[in-house]
Amino acid sequence: MEHKYPSYTYVFHEFDVDESYLYNEEFISFVSKNEKKLKSFYKRSLLRGKELLPTMQGLLVEDGVSDLFIYLSMVESGFSTDAVSPKKAVGLWQFMPATAKEYNLTVCQSYDERCDPVNATSAAIDYLNTLHKQFGKWYLSAMAYNCGEGCVSRAIKRARTDELSVLIDGNLKYLPHETRQYMKKILLLAMIGENSTLGFSNNTDDMLENTLIQVNVLPGTPLKEIASLLKMKEETLLSLNKSLKEGRVPQEKSTYKITIPIEKVYAFYLRYQLPDKKKVFKSHMISHNVALGETVESIAALYEVDAEEIITTNHLKNDFLVLDSLLVIPVKKKIFDNMLK
Repeated sequence: MEHKYPSYTYVFHEFDVDESYLYNEEFISFVSKNEKKLKSFYKRSLLRGKELLPTMQGLLVEDGVSDLFIYLSMVESGFSTDAVSPKKAVGLWQFMPATAKEYNLTVCQSYDERCDPVNATSAAIDYLNTLHKQFGKWYLSAMAYNCGEGCVSRAIKRARTDELSVLIDGNLKYLPHETRQYMKKILLLAMIGENSTLGFSNNTDDMLENTLIQVNVLPGTPLKEIASLLKMKEETLLSLNKSLKEGRVPQEKSTYKITIPIEKVYAFYLRYQLPDKKKVFKSHMISHNVALGETVESIAALYEVDAEEIITTNHLKNDFLVLDSLLVIPVKKKIFDNMLK
C-alpha cells in the first residue's frame, strides 16, 4: 500500500499513528474490503461540502488541530450540515445535545447551532483539543470523540497500552466494533483524499472564493431578504445556514451571526445596515498598530471604547491580538479630533 498511497506517512504522522500500522493484517483486510466503497463516499462528500471545506480546514489549523481532522467530519456526516443520526446526533460533527450544550452550541426550537458550519467546527475543535490534553495522542482523541472518554480510558486500562493496533484489534475487542471501524475509515479516507487529484483544493484563489465568513444581522430577519441584498440564490444562503430552522434569524438575541461567502462581504456591508442606538455617535474611525504587551482591554481604555466594539469592528474571533497587526477603532468625535491635533 505504500506505493498506492504514498501520503500514508503524512496521514499517520498527523494522527500520531506508527507507520508500521500500514502493514497490520486487519487494516490491510479493511482497505481491501472497503476501498471502493469509501472512494465513492469520498467523492460524494467532497461534492456536498465543497463550499464549507476551506473554512473548516482554516479553523482547524488556526486552533492547533490538524486539518486532516476534516476526515473525521466526513466520516461523521459526509459533510451534510443537517445530518441526523439514529441517536439524534446532529450536524457536520454530529454533536449530541448534552455535548453541544457543554461546548456552547445553542439548541432550541428556532435554531440549532450544531448545523452551523462555523460554530459547530469551532466547538468540535474545542472538544478535540480537550480530548488531546487528556489522552496525549490524536488517534485516541478521534476514538474518544466517537465512543466517549470513559470508553477509551477503560480500554487503555484493560489493554495496559494505548497502542492503536492493540486497542482496535478485532479479536481482543477492547473497543466497540463501531469505534474500531471508525478509526480505520478515517485513516483510509485521509489516505485516499491526500493522494487524490480530486482532493481538497490547495489553490489560494479557489480557497478564498469558497471561504465563509460570519456577519451580524438583526433578529427576525428573513434570509430571503439577505439573499436578495447579496444577489445570491436564497437556496444557497439557506444551505449555509441550516441552523436557522425557519429560514429566518431568531428573536432570542439582539443580533445574530449568519454565514455568507467571503466574496459577498463587501456587498453585505455596502447594502445592509445594522442600527445600534448606543453606538451611533461613534462614526469616526482611527487605525492602531498593536504594540508589544497590548491587549484589547488596554487599547479600549486608551481610546475610551468598549473592548467588544473593537472585537466586533475588526471581526476578531476572540481577544487574542497579533503584534504589529492593524486595528480599526470606532471612537467618539472628541477622541478623533484630539488625534488630529
